[in-house]
Amino acid sequence: MENLKNKKAIITGGGRGLGKVTALAFAKEGIDIAITGRNEKVLKETVSELEIFGVKAIYSVFDVGNYEEVKSSIKSIVDTLGSIDILVNNAGIAAIGSFNDMEVSQWEQIIQTNVMGMYYVTKEVLPYLLDKNEGDIINVSSTAGLNGNANISAYSASKFAVIGMSESLMKEVRKNNIRVNTLTPSTIESDMTIELGMVSKGSQDSVLQPEDFAELIVTGLKLPRRAMLKNASLWSTNP
Repeated sequence: MENLKNKKAIITGGGRGLGKVTALAFAKEGIDIAITGRNEKVLKETVSELEIFGVKAIYSVFDVGNYEEVKSSIKSIVDTLGSIDILVNNAGIAAIGSFNDMEVSQWEQIIQTNVMGMYYVTKEVLPYLLDKNEGDIINVSSTAGLNGNANISAYSASKFAVIGMSESLMKEVRKNNIRVNTLTPSTIESDMTIELGMVSKGSQDSVLQPEDFAELIVTGLKLPRRAMLKNASLWSTNP
């Protein structure tokens, strides 16, 4: 199994929810971490929690959907950490609404954040991994990217796009010893799903928890370099 201690990771949307729990799981493994997001107060609080584990933890405030912000911020992060080994593309937004009723601007924002944002960040991180001829990229999609459902057309379209982009990249960079993993979890109790009214807070017995998601990521990273978890769907045992 791979030893993750002293590796360097970037987690987008790392201040809360799935990103935060993943960052904490990484810190327990001895991984130095940069978390990104748009809420500086939340990011600062999370960094304080990560530092308890004795790792180097930093944050960067930027919008993944803004390419100029992404370019300058990723360079600054890598300069501070010294290198990069792992990228977790977790940042994403969602909204519920019928195809006809959702505003065009909201549809565009979901695509810009979930698809273009992932593309921007990956485009800026990838050259560092190619130079090392090694690395891991974990792209967070959703079961909504496997099957469409009513009233989530924009979110579903974005997550279908993530799968296509992620699998295409995987086939490009395997020869460079870079593992690209696409995750398609079903509903997880997170800040976003609670805010959207999809789940109730405290649904541990019936809904996947962020810790389940983080454990899957860590397990995949610990596989020997010869092995790659190409994709994985995480489902609750309670339908």
